[in-house]
Amino acid sequence: MENLRKKTVGSIVAADYRTASVFEKNGIDFCCKGNTELSKACESRNIDSEQVVKELNAIGEKQTESIEFNSLSLDSLANYIEVKHHRYVRNTMPQLQTFLEKLCHVHGQRHPELKQIKELFDDGVNKLTSHMKKEELILFPYVRKLYESRRNATNPEPSQFGSVQNPINAMEIEHETEGNRFSEIRSITGNYTIPEDACTTYKVTYWMLKEFEEDLHIHIHLENNILFPKAIELEKFILHEFDYEA
Repeated sequence: MENLRKKTVGSIVAADYRTASVFEKNGIDFCCKGNTELSKACESRNIDSEQVVKELNAIGEKQTESIEFNSLSLDSLANYIEVKHHRYVRNTMPQLQTFLEKLCHVHGQRHPELKQIKELFDDGVNKLTSHMKKEELILFPYVRKLYESRRNATNPEPSQFGSVQNPINAMEIEHETEGNRFSEIRSITGNYTIPEDACTTYKVTYWMLKEFEEDLHIHIHLENNILFPKAIELEKFILHEFDYEA
């Protein structure tokens, strides 16, 4: 991101939509005033442009992680999901809600589908918030106990919900519901196709929705296909080793 100060804020966001979060945080309008050079935008807001450039460069330096998830221990995988994916969901949802609210207000008459997208996403916010709390307060702590029991060769305390299969079944049902919800959003948006009359906020919102769905797919994959099956197998092993019922 060389010579960022001379670039317009709109062109910076167009090149990497993730930078929108930096502008939002600093109160810089990248939409209606997207043709403003970064240096002038910072000056008008009495903001240190050097600090903004550092934040933008930090966004650009982020690279896709390459992790062999199958090799992670169960507690490490649970920690990763919470820190990486749960945190991403919590940080991104409010911003997307703000953008969708703005789009409905500005573009709602020409694009009535925006209201439907917003309603679906708002419902998803409530459901995902509850879902993650159940994982963090009930399922993941038990998974960590199973891992510690196996590592220390100790007899784990029985859970209040019986087998780990029970909360896993509930989580998998909720995963399917959210997967279907975002499949519907993708369908309504024409696979996140940006309308010709879209402003920068419109474009960023669709890009973010697409990324949100992609992150959700990885999130669900890590749980359904790696964490959950391993937790079930580990519990079975421990039950056999200590000959007790969950």
